[in-house]
Amino acid sequence: MAYSFSFKKSDAWNESRLLTTKIYEITIDFPDYEKFGLVSQLRRSVISVSSNLAEGSSRATIKEQAYFY
Repeated sequence: MAYSFSFKKSDAWNESRLLTTKIYEITIDFPDYEKFGLVSQLRRSVISVSSNLAEGSSRATIKEQAYFY
């Protein structure tokens, strides 16, 4: 059974996914000495944007949702 989640219809979530792709494309060409510093931090932070939007959409109250958004 396929589930449809409301966050997948969100413009903000879809834009964050595009941003994630762009960050990965840009950072692939960073120098090796940045792979475990700046590249890692950029990638983790951009992934957390879409993750927080998805997690916030599953919260029961507006206050809980706002915390994640």
